[in-house]
Amino acid sequence: MQELKTFLINKVLLFESDTLLPETEKILQKIRREKPGNPVIYLSSGTSSIIAGSEKTSSAIKAHISENGLAADFIEVGCTGPSNFEPLVCVHLPGKNKLFFRNITEEKVEPLLNGVFHNDLSEEDLAGQTGTRGFEVWPGIPFMDELPFFANQKRVVLSNCGCYDPESIEEYIARGGYRSYVKAIRHYTFEEVCDIVERSGLRGRSGGGYLTGLKWKHALNTSASSRYLICNAKESDPGAFTDRTILESDPHRLIEGIAIASYAIGASSAIVFMRSGSDHAKNRLQNAVEQARQYGIFGHNIFSSGYNLDIVIRIEPGAFVCGEETALINTLEGKRGMPRLKPPYPTSSGLLGKPTVINNVETLMNVPVIMHNGPEWFRTLGTENSPGTKVFAIAGKGRMSGVVEVEMGTSVRKVLEDIADGIREGREFKAIQLGGSSGSFITSENLDVKIDYESLRERGIGMGAGGFVVIDENTCMVDLVRYYMEFIRNESCGKCIPCREGTGRMLEILESVIRKPMNEESGTTLERFKGVMQLETIASVMKDASLCGLGQNAPNPFISALSNFRDEFEEHIFDRKCQANICRGLRSFSIDVEKCTGCTACEAKCPVNAIYGTRLQPFFIVEDKCIGCGVCFDICKFSAINVK
Repeated sequence: MQELKTFLINKVLLFESDTLLPETEKILQKIRREKPGNPVIYLSSGTSSIIAGSEKTSSAIKAHISENGLAADFIEVGCTGPSNFEPLVCVHLPGKNKLFFRNITEEKVEPLLNGVFHNDLSEEDLAGQTGTRGFEVWPGIPFMDELPFFANQKRVVLSNCGCYDPESIEEYIARGGYRSYVKAIRHYTFEEVCDIVERSGLRGRSGGGYLTGLKWKHALNTSASSRYLICNAKESDPGAFTDRTILESDPHRLIEGIAIASYAIGASSAIVFMRSGSDHAKNRLQNAVEQARQYGIFGHNIFSSGYNLDIVIRIEPGAFVCGEETALINTLEGKRGMPRLKPPYPTSSGLLGKPTVINNVETLMNVPVIMHNGPEWFRTLGTENSPGTKVFAIAGKGRMSGVVEVEMGTSVRKVLEDIADGIREGREFKAIQLGGSSGSFITSENLDVKIDYESLRERGIGMGAGGFVVIDENTCMVDLVRYYMEFIRNESCGKCIPCREGTGRMLEILESVIRKPMNEESGTTLERFKGVMQLETIASVMKDASLCGLGQNAPNPFISALSNFRDEFEEHIFDRKCQANICRGLRSFSIDVEKCTGCTACEAKCPVNAIYGTRLQPFFIVEDKCIGCGVCFDICKFSAINVK
């Protein structure tokens, strides 16, 4: 192992030419397992894989290899992208293309491997194949990059995800990793690295879209005895899981991006700020940090360049607001996670009063690729003002879900219809929720909008950090807005009155809309309507007067929903009905006496004892006591419960 380490440092990382020696390349090919002599079995091992049962699949694969005495290698890789395929198993036989199999649970392992090794493939779980020139093609099996999910993507940030062992720094270096960083600290000044990134046009991928190179220059040009680089891996928006996938699948690329960014601003300390509860991602990243430290990627006088750097991981306390950059800084300083007034901005006075740059995971993942391929190459991707790609986490009601990467300028419709494959179960499309809990809704009229900062901003839509939630006809927009408002109300730090009181009042009004009034007096409907009208005024005040982005953007879901789905709000207020039949407080249940057999199942399960009757005789529901939970509807075997 020590010999391999010395070889990789001297013959790869410190090798001056862009073209490696042929004998070096042969060794790297072996590390990358490009032409394996023995079968290699790969298994996805991200969080979505674990939820789908990959740990049991892993045990079954290891047991099969051991019991059958197979001379095969077993590698756990990161997430390839499609959550629907998990657990995803790849088998690479010597001389042949790789085969990918989806949904391989524990009981499928033995028949799968027996079939592959005896050339008796079962196509039931077969997803596709991949390979390069010189490998034997499996006839009649589609290539993975031909599948709509992959064919419509441009994978730059995700190019390594699912391709290598994320716990092996040797394999990352063999794939060209850390060479851009070593080249930067040995041959470029701080200013030159900032210039390269600025010329690339890379913009912050956390939603604001500020030019990354310009932000770096602000920090670099601020006089100070020390500077800090913070990687914001908080990612607390509901429906977003891109950062977690990247951390689990390609942690070394992130470390390289952090290291280059730290060098560019002259920082000797870098911090990765992670969300609590992401133990799997944290362990993967911690392992990568330790390996990089052992290889001398950071430390004192790195590779005799005169540059010093240390990287540490910090876990956030579990509050959504701590994702805001000044609240994040307060947290790292041991204070309560509350936003600060700006200016001064963190690039002038951040952590401990020193210039501090805060970039999110996706932004930093682009940096090593830009340094390797050049800023001009990066500008060939995307649009003029929004070059590059954008990573999204597709969730919700689409047929396909998972982490995807598309070129800037791609339409939202293409992501929905081609990559997510439309709406599952043949239901009607309703909206796309872009930008997390503070995002906006994209309806069918705006599906052709291009994914870039300017196009979205013109329509009042924020890019967000990567959430792409597909909503179908069975979703109640009023209830969905209420859910987001409840989330934001609970996460408000309470420092400023507009956010603290505004979110609470908005939630109170929305909750009154999704349930029937206690009395049916004539003025009740008017009061409910006036309450909704107040929402617009409250939203305007919050946007203008809140201290940080949490409060300023909190009304976005309501404003967007009211603009696009006003009829649903009016239906809830005036007709006291929920088209999607989601709002329990507006549902009315009754029992069809012709169908009721008096089995007593509904009576026994009713949580509020609202169902009465005599056994073997028709029962009835007391509407005043019914809370609309629907338990009786779900449990009735005779379809005797009616709901309206």
